[in-house]
Amino acid sequence: MTPKKCYCGTENSFESCCAPYINGTKKAPSALALMKSRYSAYSTHKADYLLATTHSSERKYYSREEILHWATANKWQKLEIISATENTVEFKAYFIDENNVNQVHYEFSTFKQENGSWFYVDGKFK
Repeated sequence: MTPKKCYCGTENSFESCCAPYINGTKKAPSALALMKSRYSAYSTHKADYLLATTHSSERKYYSREEILHWATANKWQKLEIISATENTVEFKAYFIDENNVNQVHYEFSTFKQENGSWFYVDGKFK
């Protein structure tokens, strides 16, 4: 059986790409890697990882239940990276919503590195 390609869109398998970040065996080495792993976490309904990788200054604005609902209510189709810098990522996340309508979440996200770990800070919708 061929390993499943990673949800983030690389040709690598999920197990060798984003899974090590999500399961905590590796730290994402960049803002882009964290962003891709967060997309994969939405695709695999890993709300705890999404909350843990949200910057502590922003975490109070999110709940595990809200994150899990957003992750499970939608069928994640693909991730398109528009641009990335050291601490920003512009992307489009394609999904089918709970009403079976194709949607695009277009965001310019900011990330911050603290103590060797990257965190999602916030995003501006485009």
